[in-house]
Amino acid sequence: MPQNALEILNSLYGYDSFRGHQAEIIDHVTEGNNALVLMPTGGGKSLCYQIPSLLRNGVGIIISPLIALMQDQVDAMQQLGVKAAFLNSSMSHSEQNQIEQQLLAGQLDLLYIAPERLIKSYTLDLLDRCTLALFAIDEAHCVSQWGHDFRVDYLSLGLLHERFPQIPRIALTATADIRTRKEIVERLSLTGANSYISGFDRPNIRYAIANKTTAKKQLLDFLKQRKSEAGIVYCLSRKKVEDTAAWLTQQGFTALPYHAGLPAQLRQTHQKRFLRDDGVIIVATIAFGMGIDKPDVRFVAHLDLPKSIEAYYQETGRAGRDGQPADAWMVYGLQDVVRLQQMAQGSDGSEQFKRSERHKLDAMLGLCEVTGCRRKVLLNYFADEAPNQCGNCDNCQIPPQTWDATQAAQKLLSSVYRTGQRFGAMHVMDVLQGKETEKVLQHDHQKLSTFGIGNDIHEAQWRSLIRQLVVRGLLRVDIEGYSALQLTDLCRPVLKGEQSLHLRIEEIKAPSAKKAGSKSARKSQILPEDQELWDELRECRKMLAEEHNVPPYVIFHDATLKEMLDTLPTSETELLTITGVGESKLEKYGGDFLDILRRYTEVS
Repeated sequence: MPQNALEILNSLYGYDSFRGHQAEIIDHVTEGNNALVLMPTGGGKSLCYQIPSLLRNGVGIIISPLIALMQDQVDAMQQLGVKAAFLNSSMSHSEQNQIEQQLLAGQLDLLYIAPERLIKSYTLDLLDRCTLALFAIDEAHCVSQWGHDFRVDYLSLGLLHERFPQIPRIALTATADIRTRKEIVERLSLTGANSYISGFDRPNIRYAIANKTTAKKQLLDFLKQRKSEAGIVYCLSRKKVEDTAAWLTQQGFTALPYHAGLPAQLRQTHQKRFLRDDGVIIVATIAFGMGIDKPDVRFVAHLDLPKSIEAYYQETGRAGRDGQPADAWMVYGLQDVVRLQQMAQGSDGSEQFKRSERHKLDAMLGLCEVTGCRRKVLLNYFADEAPNQCGNCDNCQIPPQTWDATQAAQKLLSSVYRTGQRFGAMHVMDVLQGKETEKVLQHDHQKLSTFGIGNDIHEAQWRSLIRQLVVRGLLRVDIEGYSALQLTDLCRPVLKGEQSLHLRIEEIKAPSAKKAGSKSARKSQILPEDQELWDELRECRKMLAEEHNVPPYVIFHDATLKEMLDTLPTSETELLTITGVGESKLEKYGGDFLDILRRYTEVS
């Protein structure tokens, strides 16, 4: 590892040492080699191409799928004194021309560019005339047609190998199962490249999943202690996004909608407020998120079920990028399952693709219904090892109670069979509970042997049982037949009494997101006697951010401010020892923060 890489890390970024595989990757790429890097969000992927770009002769070309990511990354690098720029459709012709001239003159260290622009013959000819340090392909999972976030323009990036065979290429992603990794290697012609798998665990994120009963009330209960925190709430439809944002605003939160149907200018305004203001909640479809480089997102909430574990991992990974405690909270119900099954069945893909989508949904449902550690299931999906208990998910903190649901399942399955497998969940429950509704009487179902045999079980428990049997594959929902419940071959052993079922009891409430006295709670809390100084440090950061027209976290992360709070440095030398304070930021901002810290220590 070249010594000057460590010097760059220390003087430019303000960190004392590399993490995980970072040093090895930087060394490998700096020497001119290709690499595939899988590293969890917040694990420091960007250093793996930024530092080699600074060490090697020429400009590093970073291929990124979203304009928002480019803007954030360039703002951050420019604050560090790095000559960084981007080329995208948001720029005027004269602005693009100016960047191109800087590129040709060798005046740039880093250039961010979208894949659709990169593959144009004009851009490739332009790069032919430059000295190139490397190509970094960020969000590399977008190349996979089997992945959750496929981008067709990524398929053409294999041409980099043919056009620039001597220039090292590094592909990076936080989300890729084994199949997707193989496809990245094949499509980007990275055969023989070193692979660096850093693991998928985000130990600072607490996972909690609950049955959807009254979704808005459940969300409000979750958010009650979070009015000053930034977060993302994901919904499946645009209408639900707008309704939820308006409702949260009525409840006293600063909540903004974001989806592809909104005007581009409004989306940009909302995103900018989310990045730069404190305590803003974005309510969004999956159109929002990739590349959002905001480290202090304290929670990600899902009001609808994601279609795969990859999507869930990617979306929840936007929380807690700064390493501080964060929450991934979700509610889901049977209608979510039916809706996603409909979407998978109605897609234009091949039968093989549809089978793959169903497999992914099954895995997602398995994560929801598991009674053991959720993190273990999540990590095992990516072939990553995990302990039996993580201690930081709802199931580990308060293990769910289970009940012997064998007899109830037999009653339910029998009722589905005797009603002809032609009716939905509500009608089947009416029969079980002995309700003489108009539809029950119309079909003479009050005469069935199963009529009223389940009136000792509450409707909510029947709903839970139906959902869990669908998830486990003992029942299926006939999507084309008015969502009728139907038996599958897997239910036979249960009906015959050859197999017992122990299922989750839904009435048990999930624990508070931050248990009093827990390690995460202690880590995230500001002591009452420190609150005044903490507020002053954050206000100073906000004023500097407005002055330099950048998000506050570009000045300093929350973790850096907390370290100042804990150690109270009063000299430039002491401040330079704080994680995240490099020489460039010390020169630009150090004096403002030292003035506050010195004044506080004098008073104390």
